[in-house]
Amino acid sequence: MVRARPPLLLMAGGGYRRATEYFTVTFLLISTINVALAANSSSSSSNSVLPGLGVNWGSIASHPMDPNIVVQMLKDNGFKRIKLFESDSYTVSKFAGTDIEVMLGIPNDQLHDLAKDYDNAKDWVKENVSDHMSSEQDKHVNIKYVAVGNEPFLASYYDRYVNDLFPAMQNVQKALNAAGFGNVIKVTVPFNADVYESHSDKPSDGQFRSSLKGQMTSIAKFLRQNKAPILVNIYPFLSLYQSSNFPTSFAFFSNDGRKVYDGNIAYSNVFDANYDTLVTALKKVGVPDLKIMVGEVGWPTAGHKYATPDYAQKFYAGLMKRLAANKGTPLRPGKLDVYLFALMDEDQKSIAPGPFERHWGIFTYDGKPKYPLDLSGGGNQNKMLVAAKGVQYLPAQWCVLNPDATNPVGLDDALGYACAYGDCTSLKPGSPCASLDKNWQASYAFNNYYQINDQDVSACDFNGLATVVKTNATRGNCLFPIQIVSGGGRIGGSRGGFMAGVLVLLALLFTL
Repeated sequence: MVRARPPLLLMAGGGYRRATEYFTVTFLLISTINVALAANSSSSSSNSVLPGLGVNWGSIASHPMDPNIVVQMLKDNGFKRIKLFESDSYTVSKFAGTDIEVMLGIPNDQLHDLAKDYDNAKDWVKENVSDHMSSEQDKHVNIKYVAVGNEPFLASYYDRYVNDLFPAMQNVQKALNAAGFGNVIKVTVPFNADVYESHSDKPSDGQFRSSLKGQMTSIAKFLRQNKAPILVNIYPFLSLYQSSNFPTSFAFFSNDGRKVYDGNIAYSNVFDANYDTLVTALKKVGVPDLKIMVGEVGWPTAGHKYATPDYAQKFYAGLMKRLAANKGTPLRPGKLDVYLFALMDEDQKSIAPGPFERHWGIFTYDGKPKYPLDLSGGGNQNKMLVAAKGVQYLPAQWCVLNPDATNPVGLDDALGYACAYGDCTSLKPGSPCASLDKNWQASYAFNNYYQINDQDVSACDFNGLATVVKTNATRGNCLFPIQIVSGGGRIGGSRGGFMAGVLVLLALLFTL
């Protein structure tokens, strides 16, 4: 996606997500048992999370993690809010019986159908909400919001969804009301920060883009009428990424660098300045009191010189301290509601915005914490998050450049192919694997492609340039990963195969 914004207000967001389907009955049963054992063997999480703090969970990954494991990881770390980008029934059902507040997502490509026909909205609510609203506590999912679209007014979409968004929101909320859920579930929409602008780069001059003013006014008034919030995605990292002149300190919350004065208000960080630009824009369209929630905010750890674990830790430490103070922003004092972006890395996201797009997770692809992070706001610089439990991996083997291939012909083509269909973003300057020589870069690319393709023997050939080894190929801080057994799809296979799996599960449970 192309995101052109003035340096101060440059905060783009996550864009459209999709899920990848891949699952087996055997893994589902085994991982379910492992997660259950892990949950039973430990007491309720002692980890505390700041009120109003949630996290985004996307699934644009070659091997999405089993939802059972993810939900347990959220519970272990004390998260009470989750924001999804879709509404897959299987995934959503895993939140049943928990106290985790869920925001469902409707992808942008569904907006037109929901806008043109109220019956489509009724069907959507029936299929994606009603089944989860059981009166039985262990079957009830605490659905709080439905995010209709995701950054649908992004400038690079060239008004593709402008005429569909508002009627889609109206129809979905009407359907929720008709189903009896309107008092507890509200529609909202996450916007990219490019829906508003400031000709002076100061918050007091904030206004919605002229081409969107009518739509944004109607949407804002609709949200206020329904007692629902507006969401905005704010990314200080992108200011550094897209402007070499942007002051580094202004992207963080250190309060020790440049300040931007707007009348009598001194802004020490771009997060506050961006947020207050929206506050001003809302005031100018007659909705000064509309609740604002930050739908996405985060910091990547690879793909750019500023995308490192150290910078991410610094950003989050400042953000947590700021949220714990409950001071809000200069124009909107009080508690801030924020969803971190993101829970885990996603190796299939588009890298059009930049190679860092696949590295926003506070956890790695396999659920390991990347750096210390105290979600309570207490400032413990050594507190690590709780890793995912019950994760299973493919066999311990790697695909590397064949050592017998001296000055191999076609290496550049093979490297290019592996990177085009795999993930080489960790080879970019500033990333942990950037210092590898060409041969080891090829090995990294070959292995990544091999792992993404489930270690298929044909995925480690490259015209004889590659070979499979049993020795860990990791080089220093450059991890050569082994992929996890995926949990990103629904149960497949015949009914007989499923029933056989159920019998295995029952047998195992009775022997525990």
